[in-house]
Amino acid sequence: MFKNKTLLIYIILTLSLASCAKRGSITGGMKDTIAPVLKMSFPKNFNTNFKGNEIKLEFDEYIKLKNLNKQLIISPPMKQEPLILPTTASKYMTIKINDTLQPNTTYSFNFGQSIADNNEGNTLNQFKYVFSTGSYIDSLSIEGKIKSAIDKEVESFVSIMLYEVNDSFKDSIIYKETPRYITNTLDSLKTFRLENLKAGKYLLVAMKDQNSNNKYNPKTDKIGFYKEFITVPSDTVYELELFKETLPFRSFKPTQVSGNRLLMGYEGDTKQVISRPKIVLKNKNEILPTIITQFPKKDSLQIWFKPLKADSLAVSVTNEKYTKEFTFKIKDQKKDTLNITAVYNGTLHFRNRFTLETATPLVKFDNTKMKLINKDSIAVPFTTEYDEFNQKLFFDFKKEPAEKYTFTILSGALTDFFEKSNDTLSYKVTTQNTADYGNIIVKLQNVKQFPVIVELVDSKGDVLASEYAESNSTVYFNLIEPAQFTLRAIYDSNKNKVYDTGNYIDKRAPEEVIYFSKEIDVRPNWDVDQVFDLSIPYTPEPKKKLDAKKKSSF
Repeated sequence: MFKNKTLLIYIILTLSLASCAKRGSITGGMKDTIAPVLKMSFPKNFNTNFKGNEIKLEFDEYIKLKNLNKQLIISPPMKQEPLILPTTASKYMTIKINDTLQPNTTYSFNFGQSIADNNEGNTLNQFKYVFSTGSYIDSLSIEGKIKSAIDKEVESFVSIMLYEVNDSFKDSIIYKETPRYITNTLDSLKTFRLENLKAGKYLLVAMKDQNSNNKYNPKTDKIGFYKEFITVPSDTVYELELFKETLPFRSFKPTQVSGNRLLMGYEGDTKQVISRPKIVLKNKNEILPTIITQFPKKDSLQIWFKPLKADSLAVSVTNEKYTKEFTFKIKDQKKDTLNITAVYNGTLHFRNRFTLETATPLVKFDNTKMKLINKDSIAVPFTTEYDEFNQKLFFDFKKEPAEKYTFTILSGALTDFFEKSNDTLSYKVTTQNTADYGNIIVKLQNVKQFPVIVELVDSKGDVLASEYAESNSTVYFNLIEPAQFTLRAIYDSNKNKVYDTGNYIDKRAPEEVIYFSKEIDVRPNWDVDQVFDLSIPYTPEPKKKLDAKKKSSF
């Protein structure tokens, strides 16, 4: 009995101690931060005299492939993509080559950041498998950087290509053939390095290849090129500027969209008057009166004509050397009517012009039937200007701070192409105090040549204000709405007052654009005095970030 009591006491004490013990959980070791390691490959990496069509890779742990279609860069490119298996987690990878390999050529498979371990996602960065169909591995390389010709930041996944310059080389090769060598900046780099190259002469091109076919399509792709052929080996660090070409003008068959309007799509630039096509509309041999305007926010032109009875019409389009003719049947459709809207309602900022948009083009203006008064009912002098191509009527007048204005457009003041006039219209706008705005005084230094276009650009890349400097090194941006802006300068080489992009076939580089290194912070009731060195980006000291002083007057 004594032994039984002793055993019972022992059991009770054991259970009591266990219940009082601190509860916890099992913890693992340190987090795995090591990328997968290639254990072996067959054939071995950097092998020569490659004859097969299959490559096997073994890693030290299970791997998974991520975004292989974007990350994998094969140089030279293959016409038939290889099959890479498996698509699930595995320690093994097989590359099955489906293309005919070129003789005496070094091939490189750069997997970028596509190989990662299955558990933690640690990336085997820029893993390359290299082999040669010849007796040696080409080992030369070149390097450089990519920038945008007009934007502050360059896009990701830019292809850098080398085309061999030989007896069969033509400039058109970038449209029809794949390059001899290729690499990609992927999603983070703005620099590039092309490796495993053989000695020779090459054309160096950068391309934002939207179709991922390694061929240049000017409709969709951006391009950058080194003007002269390069020679490998070279220790030059090459800089390539990406730009979007302006396509040569081309028109498409018009479609009838109303009883008095055709819509004609086009390619090319029509912003400048000189670049706009001449369009003639005919009913048999009779030339019809027309007005040509831009369809808002689309690459289409509107061809306005007066209603008529006809079975078909003909359109001829000419633009420099371009000529095209179309014929189409005319239909009885609902006609467009005059409709007028104000672009600005409520607040009218000092840098904006009061603007009316019209649904149909205007042809007559009677300023005696238009009136502008302030809040004291005092008449304010004004002038008007009509932009027929964009169907906008501008009003210019001296704006006073903190003032209220009323525009009255009496009946019959505006007449459109179809001899329809407006009913009486009234619009009210208000200006703000000058203290609600800021001023920027930009002092240009080390200007290589004039004229220079100086622009304030917002975070979306839209131009908020622009000034044209033909000789003066000081540029004023007055009465600017408070915000943060990017400042840039454009050397207007052809003096046409707009930025001109480049052209590959003509070997014409885009006009040079220089960005200021810091954002400009515009505050209410402040002046910002900013030096802009166009040779070396100016970086102000922290305590003088804005170099701003309280203003006394505008």
